[in-house]
Amino acid sequence: MTSDLSWMLQDIVQNVPRARHAVLLSADGLPRGATEGLDQKDLGTIAAAMAGMQSLSRATAHFAGSAKDGQWSQTVIEFAHGWIFLIGAGQGAYLAAAAEPDVDMQQISFRMHRLVARLGNNLTSAPRVQADAAVAGGPGEPPRQGAADGSGFVLPALDRAVADVPGARHAVLLGGDGLPIGATAGVPRDLADTISAAMTGIHAYSRVTAQFAGAVEDPAWRQTVIEFSHGWIFLIAAGDRAFLAAAAEHDCDIEEFTTRLHEAVPELTARSAPAGGAADV
Repeated sequence: MTSDLSWMLQDIVQNVPRARHAVLLSADGLPRGATEGLDQKDLGTIAAAMAGMQSLSRATAHFAGSAKDGQWSQTVIEFAHGWIFLIGAGQGAYLAAAAEPDVDMQQISFRMHRLVARLGNNLTSAPRVQADAAVAGGPGEPPRQGAADGSGFVLPALDRAVADVPGARHAVLLGGDGLPIGATAGVPRDLADTISAAMTGIHAYSRVTAQFAGAVEDPAWRQTVIEFSHGWIFLIAAGDRAFLAAAAEHDCDIEEFTTRLHEAVPELTARSAPAGGAADV
């Protein structure tokens, strides 16, 4: 990557208070540049993890709802010690930025998108691998009617959380072993299995990027949020042994929805206790 592009990446950390780093990468996980202060070995790990993250993020689009032209917009990872933002930067290129917990999220988002617009075709990189690998089950919307397989698979606490918020769609509870424990009514077992597999990968990639958000001895991941043009997907910690994957329409009040999900965690935690091993969140 040329030095002038590196200087332009530096614009983010110089002009956004509490921004830490920015990295430009190709869809196949190759770093194309970064701001100062990142070790070369760490840069390679971050770029590979971000490439995997965007691929899995795109592949979960059908969980957020059916939309023929639904587009992935961004993925945001929250830790107790900071944030990571990932957006597209032209065909086959992506821009990631890390910031402290109290960063102005609107300001860093503005700077990232402005940088992408300024660089234009300089950020276009044809991927050597297909980034938009489809998750098994296809892009169609999952059926809204019909019970999932197995008695007891439907979780009333999740049903209540979804029913209470306009625009909320559905949710799946994952155990520490990555397998689905239960879901809202109308989520087929095969969809729950598919989404659980993708979300397990997203959680793993999220944790790999923890040092990008800031060097701490024991990083605590909180949630990963994926935004599409047609909806949202949330992956949040649900106790020591479980995770919640949930979806909502784009105009949903996501603060209210995530609050409802967190309120359901105590009941769900009791349900998930026997599952697999403890998830290191």
